[in-house]
Amino acid sequence: MSNHEFKGRITSVQPRIRLLRSFDEATHSYLGYALVLDGSVDDVALTFSIGIGQGTQAKHGLKVNDCISGRCVEVADPRIEPVEYYRVTGLHVLTVGEGGNAAEPWETIAPDLQVYRKRGCRRLAVRTYAAQCLSCIWGGRMPVEIIVDNWNPQAARLYRFETFCYGPLNCRHYKAGPERQVPGRKGATYIEDDWVDAMHVEHRRPDE
Repeated sequence: MSNHEFKGRITSVQPRIRLLRSFDEATHSYLGYALVLDGSVDDVALTFSIGIGQGTQAKHGLKVNDCISGRCVEVADPRIEPVEYYRVTGLHVLTVGEGGNAAEPWETIAPDLQVYRKRGCRRLAVRTYAAQCLSCIWGGRMPVEIIVDNWNPQAARLYRFETFCYGPLNCRHYKAGPERQVPGRKGATYIEDDWVDAMHVEHRRPDE
C-alpha cells in the first residue's frame, strides 16, 4: 500500500476503539487514537481522519488546534476502523495550538487508553455525538463487528458503527439514544438494556 503525505490542524482527538459483539457479549479492543484534521492529503485540501498508536500520543500529547504533518496509509478494511488513514510515520508537530475547551465538549489532551478502559462507557445518541461531541476527548465512534452465529465461525458477520461516551456522568450534552439491538442466530435479537450502561459506570461519581 502506498504512502500519502498529509498535514493539517487537528480538530478532534478521541480514543480509537474497536467493538466485537456476539449477542449479549461485547469486547473492546483499544487500538490508539483517532484524529480528525482540516488540511490536505497529497496536496488535496480536505477534512480527513488518521489513526495513531498510544506511543505516538504519549510522545507528542496531541490536542485540538495543534498542526501536524507526516505520512499515512489508507486503511485496509474501513468496516473495522473508525478512521480513513493509519500507520502514520514521520509525524512532526508543526505548531502547538492554543488549548481548546476545558469543559464540555472537553478538548484537552486525551488521557492514556487505560483511563478509558477503567472509566467505562455509555451508549451515546448518534445525533448528539454529531452535534455536540465530535471534538470531545470522551466521545468515540466505534466500528462494530457482529458475530451473528457463534456456533458457526464461518458464517457471515455484520458490520456497523456505534457512538459512545466515556465522559462525566453529569455532562449537560449527554443523551443516550435508543437501546442497541444485536442480531443473533435463528432470528434472535439481544436488546442491550439501560442496566448494562449503568453497570459499566457504577464506580464513578456524577462529576467523573
